[in-house]
Amino acid sequence: MTNSDTPRVTLGRSDLSVSPLSLGGNVFGWTADPEQSFAVLDAYTAAGGNFVDTADTYSSWVPGNSGGESETVIGDWLRSRGNREQVVIATKAGMAPGLDNLRPETLRRCVDASLRRLGIERIDLFYTHRDDLDTPVEEIVTTLDELVRAGKVREVAASNIGAERLAASLEFAEREGLAAYVAVQPHYNLVSRDTYEGPLAEVVAAHGLSAVPYYALASGFLTGKYRPGTAVDSARAQGAGRYLDDPRGPRVLAALDEVAGAHGVEPATVALAWLAARPTVAAPLASARTVEQLPPLLAAAGLRLTEQELKALDAASA
Repeated sequence: MTNSDTPRVTLGRSDLSVSPLSLGGNVFGWTADPEQSFAVLDAYTAAGGNFVDTADTYSSWVPGNSGGESETVIGDWLRSRGNREQVVIATKAGMAPGLDNLRPETLRRCVDASLRRLGIERIDLFYTHRDDLDTPVEEIVTTLDELVRAGKVREVAASNIGAERLAASLEFAEREGLAAYVAVQPHYNLVSRDTYEGPLAEVVAAHGLSAVPYYALASGFLTGKYRPGTAVDSARAQGAGRYLDDPRGPRVLAALDEVAGAHGVEPATVALAWLAARPTVAAPLASARTVEQLPPLLAAAGLRLTEQELKALDAASA
């Protein structure tokens, strides 16, 4: 697939036109060193991808890291490739060590630090990484609007937010004529449906937002490489392995295998295509540590599942 024939989706009511697969940057500066990260970013954009997702806290959990490593890698890559205008950059604030809140001063400080690490003048999509119940939505929304007006942020979005706070934020923004969230980033996949489906998805639909689900492949479980009795050498093996203990896990794998076999694709491709077909979902989010892991992810954009296949996957994951 070349750049010119890559499909695009619009995020909510924004003018952001993005690939139907968002590339997760959580592995950059963690399990992928700068050289591997550049190779993955090159391959993703060569295939027409333009939607790169990161956060200021990636990868603060690694001994010796302090957070911001992923943004720095992406910033170095943008500079070396000279392609800033071709890439939509999303980053987040509110979960980094010592900056894990959404107070106005924290958001201002985080945006400035992210802009510096990314080496860009404006963040295309800026997420609150998780809600901060101690800070009123009015303060959060007003500060985000200020960042948009200052030209530091193009559009705003929210990750890990509940339906009530999302609705309150959107209503306040509309009432006051302030920048409103255009997207949400929920934890959502074939084996984790409860967080998003229901009240949260209803608010998203009612207000015309888009969802960009994270853990779209359930920490790699939905790639099909984690099976009973198999050991996988991965930093995510423990997270993915827990789905085998859930009765839905093996059922979902069996359904994925069947649909994947019918189309001659990988289970990961089917899992992402199922997600992309859900109401309100614009672009599932998945990361790749190596170039070899990218093709099944990118292939999801070209896979249309039948009603029968969607129903079979729904039933297996219910």
